[in-house]
Amino acid sequence: MDTAIIAKVDTVINAPAKRVWKALTDPAEVKQYLFGTDMTVSEWKVGGTILYKGIWKDKEYTDKGKILKYEPEKRLVSTYWSGLSGKADIPENYQIVSYILSPAEGGTKLTITQENIDTEESKKHSEENWGMVLKGIKKLIEG
Repeated sequence: MDTAIIAKVDTVINAPAKRVWKALTDPAEVKQYLFGTDMTVSEWKVGGTILYKGIWKDKEYTDKGKILKYEPEKRLVSTYWSGLSGKADIPENYQIVSYILSPAEGGTKLTITQENIDTEESKKHSEENWGMVLKGIKKLIEG
């Protein structure tokens, strides 16, 4: 696996970082934009687990990981494994997902990266999915 393949998307959201952070960490808000997620569970601390459960395209899923970095209103980084990936739940199949918030003209820039992608085709698929997530967050916050 070529771990150098990284998906990256970003957008500027017309809101302060505090509001964008809430959209990333409040289970009721995550439910509104994250691919059928019905439940988000986390202790929201470094070393803590993060779990997303839901139904997407008529399939139940559980996605999970561990929080590697947690800096409120700045950065959330976690490992990530999806039950829908078809891959075994073993360390080498986990990816790293980062949500980085930074000041930008007109609000807050939210950048999402996903590391440890195995193919360029998977990278494209991830960027499309994360692009939909960004649109969903933007719509949730900006209306």
